[in-house]
Amino acid sequence: MKPLTVVVAQCDPKSAESLAASLHSHFKAVHVARDLEELRRSIAKHRADLVVVDLELVSLPQVEHLRKEMPATQVVCTHRLADDERWAGALAAGALDCCHTSDIRGIVLAADHDHAMARSTAA
Repeated sequence: MKPLTVVVAQCDPKSAESLAASLHSHFKAVHVARDLEELRRSIAKHRADLVVVDLELVSLPQVEHLRKEMPATQVVCTHRLADDERWAGALAAGALDCCHTSDIRGIVLAADHDHAMARSTAA
């Protein structure tokens, strides 16, 4: 997988730090943002390839706006109750996936699948 820069934005600071620590072994760099404005600044500052954002911090319309505003940055949504309805809403908003906050494997697979698809399209 291509080395990616990731920004994590979760409503709970402890969850954000724990998630970032878990993702460090999978990605080139992982940064934490505390709110939507800091998330936007961090995406631009670090040229983030991926954001992992909590749907309790950022709404689906905000996810959709973020995707339009920064189309080169992919989004994986998280939620403590990631169900089919939230998953469908997240995909409709342009996210790659919607996973439970602790689903590190799901987050990594969503990012890896997206970059595998981008590589095959480029070929």
